[in-house]
Amino acid sequence: MKHAMKPIRVGLLGLGTVGGGTLTVLRRNAAEIARRAGREICATRAAVRDLQKAGVHAGDDLTLTTDPHEVVNDPTIDIVVEAMGGEHPALELILAAIASGKHVVTANKALIANHGTAIFAAAQKQGVMVAFEAAVGGGIPIIKAIREGLTANRIEWIAGIINGTTNFILTQMRDKGQDFADALKLAQELGYAEADPTFDVEGVDAAHKLTIMSAIAFGIPMQFPAAHIEGITHLTGEDVRYAGQLGYRIKLLGITRRTPSGIELRVHPALIPARRLIANVDGSMNAILVKGDAVGVTLYYGAGAGAEPTASSVVADLVDVTRMLTSDPHSRVPHLAFQPENLAQDPILPMGEVRTSYYLRMRARDEAGVLAEVTRILADAGISIESMVQQEPGQADGKVDIVMLTHQCAEKQINHALSRIESLPAIAAGVMRIRVEHLAG
Repeated sequence: MKHAMKPIRVGLLGLGTVGGGTLTVLRRNAAEIARRAGREICATRAAVRDLQKAGVHAGDDLTLTTDPHEVVNDPTIDIVVEAMGGEHPALELILAAIASGKHVVTANKALIANHGTAIFAAAQKQGVMVAFEAAVGGGIPIIKAIREGLTANRIEWIAGIINGTTNFILTQMRDKGQDFADALKLAQELGYAEADPTFDVEGVDAAHKLTIMSAIAFGIPMQFPAAHIEGITHLTGEDVRYAGQLGYRIKLLGITRRTPSGIELRVHPALIPARRLIANVDGSMNAILVKGDAVGVTLYYGAGAGAEPTASSVVADLVDVTRMLTSDPHSRVPHLAFQPENLAQDPILPMGEVRTSYYLRMRARDEAGVLAEVTRILADAGISIESMVQQEPGQADGKVDIVMLTHQCAEKQINHALSRIESLPAIAAGVMRIRVEHLAG
């Protein structure tokens, strides 16, 4: 079968995990990709830090350089794939590619979450496309699902396990009874966690991805600085165990929800009922629930990272761009799913206004009246208790763990109550608070 049109030429910025994986998939599936796209898609030039290391990828078809500007300024290249990561110089290189009339495919979630609004404006002015499927959920086609597949729906909420490192750590804590530090060490040994795992374990990586999904679900600009971000470093094995006894699993969850007074945008650990499908997503896998008014709840599951899963999304974007190259820019899918002049200005809801349920754990002196005081403070704050477990005093110190689940209330109510409870003489140290998300349709 002949593809009469001339091949689309791709320049790669970076040949690490994502860039290398993209090259592998483009080469291996070349014939299949050409049959789908209507013309060949070939990587012809790549910028790398170290020519020796990248030598394994070289071939007659691929020229290597250590200067990324050579790729961006090469007049023969149609699409630039940015697979470097980090914000700089990736931002400057992408803007330069756009300015020279090239389309861009990127896997860079930090870049899109922080600078997406400016990048898309530049691309629209130049009439080029910036595709970023690989920035969220690795190989899971979640951007396409929200932006195109669910376009008939008014999206109500999205909740996702969107960081494999933390999900692996929490799975270890539950299955092996490890504490956070030991589970993290194993994750690093197995290559799931970086030497500096801050971005993952503090929830920043998940918040980048959530910011992007929120923007395309609700048609709002990227608002990463407004996200509420909490990681998993403070979670203990006891909380994982108590959650299990109560019929829940603890996951690091990204949640964005439309409410009458604003949009929730938050990443934090959450108890999820164990019977929910998403509560059973383990190891380094990702899963995202999307609730639309017409479709109900849909679930997207798969590998959130890795060379070939991520390449799966990059190459799908390359095919999309190739198909749309000749189309009128106004008939293309808008970057943020809604026409740029119709973006909404809904505010991000302050955390104090967010309403959810809570798991509370406190260590108290085992004496009469303590529980009555705690429940009175909660009642005064307008918080009702759904269930409560008082653990046996296990320690010689005569203290006992009290674990409660509350009904829904506003975060500011719980903040007020906890500051009063923590000042009680009978309560040792702070109260552990983890939000509970039921994620029902």
